[in-house]
Amino acid sequence: MKLLDHVRHVIRKKHYSIRTEQAYTNWIKKFILFNNKRHPKDMGEKEISQYISYLAVKRNVAASTQNQALNAVVFLYKQVLNRGLGGFGNMQRAKRPKKIADYTLQGYKLRFLKRSGL
Repeated sequence: MKLLDHVRHVIRKKHYSIRTEQAYTNWIKKFILFNNKRHPKDMGEKEISQYISYLAVKRNVAASTQNQALNAVVFLYKQVLNRGLGGFGNMQRAKRPKKIADYTLQGYKLRFLKRSGL
């Protein structure tokens, strides 16, 4: 059985949603391509860390996107390849946006409405 078919089989066995299956297989495929089509059993924490850092630094993805990619790759190693993972070292994480206080947004809306004459 091919690797991605095996991933799909395990995901379906665990009753994950079809969207999760699509997202995970997509991220796993991108992870393999990033590492020059090397098989994941020949890679480890170092390659995972490099890929996740690449997503944050070069691709500038959102923190939630980076987390989804990491979850997909960890799923591959733990659930499909039955291989434990150690620490990821100095992995660059995407920064979460700062939340704007609700009162600031309300004040902005009021000023906007006053200026527009509404």
